[in-house]
Amino acid sequence: MPPHKTGGLEPGQAPYFVRSNGRGRPTTSKSAKAVQASPPGPARPPRLTGRGGVLLIVLCSFVGTMLANLLSAPAVPGIAFTLACLVTAVLVRPRDLLSLSVSPPIAYFLAVVGAESMLAAGNDGFARTLLLGLASRLAEVAPWLFLGTALVLVVAVFRGLPGNLRTLGEELNGRG
Repeated sequence: MPPHKTGGLEPGQAPYFVRSNGRGRPTTSKSAKAVQASPPGPARPPRLTGRGGVLLIVLCSFVGTMLANLLSAPAVPGIAFTLACLVTAVLVRPRDLLSLSVSPPIAYFLAVVGAESMLAAGNDGFARTLLLGLASRLAEVAPWLFLGTALVLVVAVFRGLPGNLRTLGEELNGRG
């Protein structure tokens, strides 16, 4: 039996139309890559998905609300929310900036509903306690909500939000 000819690509090599630059540049095999040790470059910062960023805002806001109740410090949930907004705006993937930019107030509301529900549990007037807790918590944190949301929008604009809006408009108009 004649030896089997293996023409074409080496294992682990993508076809030319899948490669990043679209040209048929030669690549080395996996064993050759393992032998070549490239010097470590600057580490890329971690990236969050849009959902991960919203979840981080919810968790930080929830913890901040619970700490505010424990410590009797009304500024804690606002500071936690604002810091979470800033961190997520910096760490979220650029293509998820549009979904992140509209989510902070909703995420904070969900966190406050959860925290106030836990704090109101076991009281005689659960609904009344919950509604009063929500109203007072949202009223005292309103300036922080505006600040956190504004920070997300400012950072997102510099990170590529206008491009996301342009892409969305093209997709909605059938051009994308």
